[in-house]
Amino acid sequence: MSFQLNMPPSEIGRLARSEQGAGGGERQKQSREDWKKMKELEEARKAGTAPAMKDEEGKDINPHIPQYIMQAPWYFGANTATLRHQRQQEEKMKNSGPLTIELKKGIKNGSVATKFRKGACENCGAMTHKRKDCLERPRKIGARFTGDQIAPDEYLPDDVGQDFEGKRDIWNSFDPQEHQHKLFEEYSKIEEAKQAMKEEALEENLKHAGKGEDDEDKYAEDMDMPGQKFETKNRITVRNLRIREDTAKYLYNLDPNSAYYDPKTRSMRQNPLAGTGKEAVLSQYSGDNFVRVSGDAEQFANKQLFAWEAYEKGTDVHLQADPTKLELLSREFKNRRDNFKKSAKDSVLERYGGQEHLEAPPKQLLLAQTEDYVEYSRHGTIIKGQEKAAIKSRYEEDLFLNNHSSVWGSFWKAGRWGFACCHSLIKESYCTGEAGREAASESNMLMAPPPVPGTSNGHHIAVVEKQQSSAEEEVAEEHKSKEKKKKKKSKKRKRKHKKKKDSSDSDSSDSDSDPEERHKKKLKKALEKEEAHHRRIKELMEIDERKRPYNNGMYEAKTLTEEEIEAYQMKAIRDDDPMAKFLSQ
Repeated sequence: MSFQLNMPPSEIGRLARSEQGAGGGERQKQSREDWKKMKELEEARKAGTAPAMKDEEGKDINPHIPQYIMQAPWYFGANTATLRHQRQQEEKMKNSGPLTIELKKGIKNGSVATKFRKGACENCGAMTHKRKDCLERPRKIGARFTGDQIAPDEYLPDDVGQDFEGKRDIWNSFDPQEHQHKLFEEYSKIEEAKQAMKEEALEENLKHAGKGEDDEDKYAEDMDMPGQKFETKNRITVRNLRIREDTAKYLYNLDPNSAYYDPKTRSMRQNPLAGTGKEAVLSQYSGDNFVRVSGDAEQFANKQLFAWEAYEKGTDVHLQADPTKLELLSREFKNRRDNFKKSAKDSVLERYGGQEHLEAPPKQLLLAQTEDYVEYSRHGTIIKGQEKAAIKSRYEEDLFLNNHSSVWGSFWKAGRWGFACCHSLIKESYCTGEAGREAASESNMLMAPPPVPGTSNGHHIAVVEKQQSSAEEEVAEEHKSKEKKKKKKSKKRKRKHKKKKDSSDSDSSDSDSDPEERHKKKLKKALEKEEAHHRRIKELMEIDERKRPYNNGMYEAKTLTEEEIEAYQMKAIRDDDPMAKFLSQ
């Protein structure tokens, strides 16, 4: 099938001139019609119905050459269609220098400059290059400013018209004859050393042979051992299965009921002389099965088992064919297994708690045996060390709030409680320390009545102190009277309660004489009381601490009965119990 171009010759010439003008550089912008005509011209050239494109020498350009090969790059400077950029350049061949030119390289011999010279490298101080061409490590402070460790100058090659590759030829100034001479010297030295070693060995063998039979036992290690064979071709020693002079294991005891012998593998499971009184003959023999469970045999069996299991799960691996692959797979499997166990353990501990039990101290510490040194005197006082801390009760103790160093109620003045650290009488106040004490004393001075005219300052202070002491005595007397009234009221209440209790006990003794039933009833009441106490505490804890009442009833100071103690133990919740949060829910 041929392609016929229906285009006048003038149009063909115009397209050819435009194509030749844009062949070497960038293509000019064409209209849609010109582009279609250009494609038709290319197809006609490939079909042979249109003349081929000409280069600058008037030669035809093959129309089947791809466009990316025929089109020259923009920096080539071609104005017509050409293939000269694909041929070897004559200018490059002319500029390449001969290989026989020897160029000196390296560092110049001689003294090195001790001061920085103008125009030298700012980094190392050499005169033969600039800072941007310096091959040394960039210094923190260059030689331009320090003037220390000035690098020596290098040889600069003369300009002999070499191209880019010629200037960077690493084999320049290479002398093959000198290299051959060095190799020959090294080889000859090695041969001389080998010859000297052979002569020394020969002399020693002659000396040993001349000493006679007295030294045969001394040099018995150098003799050939029985059961060994020397291969002259491979120059290796081959060990036989057993020494032919030894007795076979199955010949020690011909009794068929003795140790089992497998002729196929030549293995015997036990000592064949067991129970015959001749165990000393094979005292070191433990049976061939002993070898199977010692050394690397067990590890080898585990690897074989792992290979079988991996093959069943779809991994094609073989112990003898791919030992390295099997080893890597087994290591990866062990790491993943360990990581999975660790993650499962961590998830359980994170969900249920109990990490502190795994990190328990040793038994010596659990049995109160510590390394804390305490030294006592003959009177029982501590000389060195720290006294053992007292066991705290279930009630809160030593709570220092708002930066106070003492508890609430450690200070009393004018019938009011406060803090001893700052003499503050407000419970929710913030501790001010010594400054608070001074401010409290100054306020007492300001609240004192003015001095009486005609009296001295000292007399006035004495009067003020007397007034304060008298006021404090009055407040103390009032407080004592209030306490006496409270004690009388409490005694009356106790008497009434005792009478009621006696009457109830008499009724209960008449109705219920069983002590277990009485204990159950008391325990039930104690449990109800303990639950009410827990609810009270929960309600108070939900209230803001600043709005919480002082005498809130959270803690009671009284002696507990047996049933109350049992109820507390039954309702108590341990904070370290991992199931405590589920009980609260």
